[in-house]
Amino acid sequence: MAFSADELRVLRRALAIALHPAPLQDEDVQDCLRLAESVDEAVREAGRLRAFLLADLARYREALPGSLGGYLELLRDALAAGYDPGADDLAALRALRRNPAAAGLLARCQDLAERSVRARLARVVQATAPAADRARAPRARLLALPGGRAAADEPKPNPPVPVERPVPKPSEVFPPRRRPVPPPPPEERAAG
Repeated sequence: MAFSADELRVLRRALAIALHPAPLQDEDVQDCLRLAESVDEAVREAGRLRAFLLADLARYREALPGSLGGYLELLRDALAAGYDPGADDLAALRALRRNPAAAGLLARCQDLAERSVRARLARVVQATAPAADRARAPRARLLALPGGRAAADEPKPNPPVPVERPVPKPSEVFPPRRRPVPPPPPEERAAG
């Protein structure tokens, strides 16, 4: 999103007022309201453009393989706009992976889809975690291990007495191989 020079002036004034509250003139209030309306309209337009792009992408995907060039171009544009590739896109690209451009885009889409799934899973885990755990979410839990300063102050128990075990012989661990029984002579096979 790009702002004009006038919009940047209004935005700067609004930020200064937010940081250092002061009484506002009517003109400043009107400028801020017009800027907010412009930003809202830009957001709505971006949403309409995104919806059009995704609908167009779906039409091209349904017309594959005949629309390969257009589909790949639209998919690149959608990815650049922040689109997370769906299962349909991955399936279409897998079917077209013999094409080098489609194979390259498949690798990129698989990476983006994996990141998207991981991010959604992390949000679900964080949303379902208790409030106390959410406050500490970025840190790993610390586990108490035996030893350390507290262990130096405590009386130490007598160490356990090791049990003497005999060491096994190699023949017990690795039993000897049995020799194969030789086959009967050919005349016995013919008679039997």
